[in-house]
Amino acid sequence: MENKTSPTAKVLKYSFSYLLAVLFIFPILWMLFASLKPSGYTVSKIIEWFLPPYSFSNYFEVIDQAPVLKWMLNSFIVSASVTFVVIVFDSLAAFALSVIDFKHKNLVFVLFTIGLMVPTEANVVALFDIVQKLGLINTYPGLILPRIAIPLGIIILKEFFDAIPRDLIDSARIDGCGLFRIYYSIFMPLSKAAIASIGIFTFIQAWNAFLWPFIAIMTKEMFTLPVGVPTFTDAYTPDYSIPMTVNMIASLPAIAAFLLFQKQIIQGIKFTGIKG
Repeated sequence: MENKTSPTAKVLKYSFSYLLAVLFIFPILWMLFASLKPSGYTVSKIIEWFLPPYSFSNYFEVIDQAPVLKWMLNSFIVSASVTFVVIVFDSLAAFALSVIDFKHKNLVFVLFTIGLMVPTEANVVALFDIVQKLGLINTYPGLILPRIAIPLGIIILKEFFDAIPRDLIDSARIDGCGLFRIYYSIFMPLSKAAIASIGIFTFIQAWNAFLWPFIAIMTKEMFTLPVGVPTFTDAYTPDYSIPMTVNMIASLPAIAAFLLFQKQIIQGIKFTGIKG
């Protein structure tokens, strides 16, 4: 017997979904309209944030006031580099754990799993000491290298690689393929969805990272967006327009990434088991 949802249940379900959508999109809309208000504009009621006057002068002022576009470029270079290196290293490590038999393989996998429980804040002092001794403070490598060890990607890809039929590996070996050829000709093409999901989440996390760039950057020209944005906040003047303009500029790449890759992001949530 077919289980049909009642019209009332459908109305409630869609109403609740639209309500959640409005709640999530409201802060973005408020940030957009606040960024369009003239600098120093006084607002006494919430509705006034969404009413005229509008002006794009804040965007020109922010770009003239600080090297925001350079900060955006820095964030992109760091995030793209971290994403590329993470995908390469995590996929190679996961392939080794899934396909190659070596001593203490299970122990190595357990150690990767334990790495998930170590918070970033616990490592910053040791990381800073190492990076400083290598002379990489205030450089792109100094921002990139400490972020390339992500155990979650290894664990997800290892489980995904375990599901690939071993008959494919045996057939490839009979045809004379080595391990590296099997890795990039069979495992990588079959794992595009998982790799894309890990890449998207890694890029967004690297783009939004604040703590390590805040510690490792010494000059204003090397700022990433999350480090540069707070410099526009005035503790003594409650003017929201300029900070909201900077936040809007900083949010545009993340919003664009979500609109372009929303299918992969939703699929990535399924892979990683992240809720909410």
